[in-house]
Order: sequence, then structure tokens, then C-alpha cells
Amino acid sequence: MNIIKNHQIEGLHGRPILLDVYLEKTGTAKPIVIFSHGFKGFKDWGHFTLVAKTFAKAGFVFVKFNFSHNGTTPDKPLDFSDLEAFGRNNYSIELDDLGCVIDWISGDEHGLEQAEIKSDAIHLIGHSRGGGTTILKAAEDERVQKIATWASIDHNARNWSEGLLERWRTEGVIHILNGRTKQQMPLYWQLAENYFANVDRLNIEQAARKLTTPMLIAHGTADPAVRFESAERLHKWHTMSQLLRIEGGDHVFGARHPWTNDSLPSDAAKVVQASIDFFNNSNNI
Repeated sequence: MNIIKNHQIEGLHGRPILLDVYLEKTGTAKPIVIFSHGFKGFKDWGHFTLVAKTFAKAGFVFVKFNFSHNGTTPDKPLDFSDLEAFGRNNYSIELDDLGCVIDWISGDEHGLEQAEIKSDAIHLIGHSRGGGTTILKAAEDERVQKIATWASIDHNARNWSEGLLERWRTEGVIHILNGRTKQQMPLYWQLAENYFANVDRLNIEQAARKLTTPMLIAHGTADPAVRFESAERLHKWHTMSQLLRIEGGDHVFGARHPWTNDSLPSDAAKVVQASIDFFNNSNNI
């Protein structure tokens, strides 16, 4: 398997984007899949590397990346060692980051053999908040052919009560506990400002309704972080969508970090195989 690990490309917001590419060299052009992680996530979390290898073995060029302001650094891609960057992240930055990755892998500066890459067949996968970003990007980028969302949010401001917004505006920052690392992770008021200043571009419902891109929506019925109703709403909004209901599935489909097993969790394996089948099937909508 050909692997490019921790390659840096330039972002639009002063910080590099770190990415990995996985593919099996066969001499034939393969469609591209770009994976976006979620909130408090990173490209090497849990089972994501195993996911990448599974897609590569199935005949795809698989790209996973760290959003430029996700709190990790090129030197420490597994740790949230730059909480200032995390606090300065926003939805527009993440959309631009994803655009940069699409530009890079579909261009001619990646150094891979062009015969191996079908640059006009671009598919996106997004987990959790990355799912929302994936929907938004597909609605504004005609290069995207299909998308799959895994435990996706359906609204970027879904947990913002009036009381929270008032405290956030007054204090300039709120903190979110990372249950795994026990870090108090800052979110500066600029995140809300960015959302309200770009509400049309960042409206997931509006994007889903206008999509002409086929979409697979995978969601666990027991997801404690993003309720299954979010998936049902996405399915209702987008007429060219399929809903994959994972009975009893949680937010990460049975995975955890670190993931040391050689095989995917059973729920994650179902979601990965369904996504592969969806991308491969030209008549699935």
C-alpha cells in the first residue's frame, strides 16, 4: 500500500493543513474519498487509519486530514497542544480547509502518479461536525460527486441557548471539557460571530435542501452526542439521500481512542462497507 503520512499543505488562514493519503497502486485511476473529522477530533483518532486502509484496499484514494485550527500541530498531530488555535477555529476556516484539500488532491502538485487518481470523481465523508462541513462544501463545490455523513450534526448552532450566547458574548470565551484528555478547551466569541456573519453559507438545512449530490446518512440510534433525529431531518431535507440506521449505535460506532485492534468495530465496519458500496454504485439513488 502506498501511504503519504503527515504531509503539509498550505491553508488560507495562516496555519498548515496536515494530511495522509492511502492508495493501492494498480495502474488504473481510482476515485477520491476525503474524510473530515469532527469537533475535538483529529485524522489519527481511534480507528480512522484502519478506515483509510479499508477504503484503499477497496479501490479508492483515501485522504484524511487535520483541520488547520483543530488544536493539534504538525509536530504533535495526536495531541491538543495548541489550545489557542483551537479557540480561534470557526466554520468558515473548516470549509476553506476542506476546499484546500480538494484543490490539492485533484490538482497536479501532490506528487502521486496521475494514472492512479480519478480527479473528477471526488467523494466526501464527514463525521459529526465534519458531516455538517461536508454537506456545506458539497452544496458549494460542483466537483463533489457523492457524500456520506457519519453521525452528522444538522445545525451548526444547535446547542447555543440565549443564556449561553449572552455569557459567551460578555466573557469573550467559553470552555468545553475534553472528556478523554480532561483539558478545558476554549472557544472564543469569534466562533459565534463567524456563524452569524455567514449564516447563509453555514446553514446546513439550506445546503441539504439544495444539494444535487447523492448522500448516505449513517447514524446510530443510541448516539448520545448527536441524536438520531438529526439524521432523520437530514434525510427529510435531501431527496437524494439514503438513511442507514445503526441500531444501538453510538456516536463513534463502537470505536475509541486509541484503537489497537486489527479489525474495525462491528458498527463501524457496517458504516464503512455501506459507504464503499454507496460510492461504487452508480444507481443508488
